[in-house]
Amino acid sequence: MNTGELVELAQQLRVDSVRASAAAGSGHPTSSMSAADLMAVLLANHFRYDFDRPAHPGNDRFVLSKGHASPLLYAAYKAAGAVDDEELLTFRKLDSRLEGHPTPRKLPWVETATGSLGQGLPVGVGIALSGKRLDRSDYRVWVLCGDSELAEGSIWEAAEHAGHEHLDNLTAIVDVNRLGQRGPTRHGHDLDAYARRFQAFGWHTVEVDGHDVDAIDRAYGEAASTKGQPTAILARTLKGKGVADVEDREGLHGKPLKNADDAIEELGGVRDLRVQVHEPPAARILHAVRAGHLDLPGWDTGEEVATRDAYGQALAALGTGRGDVVALDGEVGDSTRTEYFAKEHADRYFECYIAEQQMVAAAVGLAARGWVPYAGTFAAFLTRAYDFVRMASISGAGINLVGSHAGVAIGQDGPSQMGLEDLAMMRAIHGSTVLYPCDANQTARLIARMADLDGIRYLRTGRGESPVIYGADEEFPIGGSKVLRFSQSDRLTVVAAGVTVHEALKAAEALEQEGIRVRVVDLYSVKPVDRDTLRQAAEDTGCLLTVEDHREEGGLGDAVLDAFTDGRPVPRLVRLAVRTMPGSASPEEQLHAAGIDAESIAAAARLLVEQAIVP
Repeated sequence: MNTGELVELAQQLRVDSVRASAAAGSGHPTSSMSAADLMAVLLANHFRYDFDRPAHPGNDRFVLSKGHASPLLYAAYKAAGAVDDEELLTFRKLDSRLEGHPTPRKLPWVETATGSLGQGLPVGVGIALSGKRLDRSDYRVWVLCGDSELAEGSIWEAAEHAGHEHLDNLTAIVDVNRLGQRGPTRHGHDLDAYARRFQAFGWHTVEVDGHDVDAIDRAYGEAASTKGQPTAILARTLKGKGVADVEDREGLHGKPLKNADDAIEELGGVRDLRVQVHEPPAARILHAVRAGHLDLPGWDTGEEVATRDAYGQALAALGTGRGDVVALDGEVGDSTRTEYFAKEHADRYFECYIAEQQMVAAAVGLAARGWVPYAGTFAAFLTRAYDFVRMASISGAGINLVGSHAGVAIGQDGPSQMGLEDLAMMRAIHGSTVLYPCDANQTARLIARMADLDGIRYLRTGRGESPVIYGADEEFPIGGSKVLRFSQSDRLTVVAAGVTVHEALKAAEALEQEGIRVRVVDLYSVKPVDRDTLRQAAEDTGCLLTVEDHREEGGLGDAVLDAFTDGRPVPRLVRLAVRTMPGSASPEEQLHAAGIDAESIAAAARLLVEQAIVP
């Protein structure tokens, strides 16, 4: 398009942003209006995309990091012919595809859910990594950011990672409109302040007037021709551009225009321009072929093996059997054992350093391109990336997360390294799967099963060695459990997972010597939980004792309780969990101090049995 046509297209995008927000009675039209020229030039002159084939391997990828500016995105879809005017005006209404913040669950052209600011660029880095290192395609990744979100640390994790990886297929377009939600941003219109920061991380920068379509056009061309560096286009804009009553004024964020009809007239009225978006170049991506047989590692019963070791070996084997599996780590691969995968499949391994937000975001970006990512770090450190996990669920992303060094059982390192809240936070994620294996063979089988699940999958591993109790050919269905000790005369049921399974078995053996039979259930699938087995155990024994190396809130005990939320009588339920603040001590001392070792389980069981026979 020429200059005049681009100006007209930008005005149409502004008008349609105002119209959509007015029809909804809510939305962010002023944030959309500031970036309209940036979007118009990109859509008409630089973006290569087949809207009829969103999976086309040559398509460029666009991420709206400032997701609240969704009216602008939907207006662009209308200009490209992907949605019609009638659908545009369903914005934010029940059952509309055009949600307040865009998600790929509803729209095939959306790469990732945004709206929690600071996430679009990190996910864009993951997509660009896929293009550069895995797909080996020349598609470009364009990310439209707001200036307010550049206060988020995750933006700078992404910036450093992109610079380190020389992602010259990535362009960040920053809409520097000076105004945030409640007033001016930290740096206002100081483009050089932003440029210095991006340059420090190895980016090429271009500063432009964000309402000069010719300057924008040149900037995009410069970004596409820059080699060896990602590019940040820093565009000075005005929020509410084009309407005098709202232009560059505070206090109007997230509000439809009061006089929408007058604003539309001031912008030149409703238009119906159509853009012929450039076709993507011919491209062919060789999809990974799965091996006919997956040769997982196996261990003999009685061996002492850490579940983290089993994870590393199983993941490496899975990578051999499946070429679509990739691994990411937060610079703790020697501890998580993700390094086993790195040694065998270096081309599909991504070192994210101590940047857990970027690690999870990159996993989301890789999943968006069809890969099956496994991202691992200490369970405690995944808390730093929890918002990214939450948003990944909103995206419908399929990612596998592995948290090692969980619980007080890690021993001397102390509480800062102990994941004690991870089961609760992962159980709270919509549609998640939460797994906690107790031995090496169980770990290997579950790691393989995770690859074919949907949504967010989390598996917890341990640091210390534990005895192998299952055979290498044992199967572990998702949503299942294993009854390890059983008799018709069981007095109560101990429900455990991970390290506490072994403590429960030792306690049960000691209690049997005293004439007290105890059922032991290995609840390796914490979510979904095995309701049938738990209900049968409650019916048979009358009492459930849960024991977990985790905080009481939201963990194994609550998962067990969920089996009895259908209105049936709730059995007697007693929980052993970590209720104190640990210090440094040996693993055995830690378990005892927390009251979750075999001695503590046996003592609790004796008390429960005594109480049960008191008339």
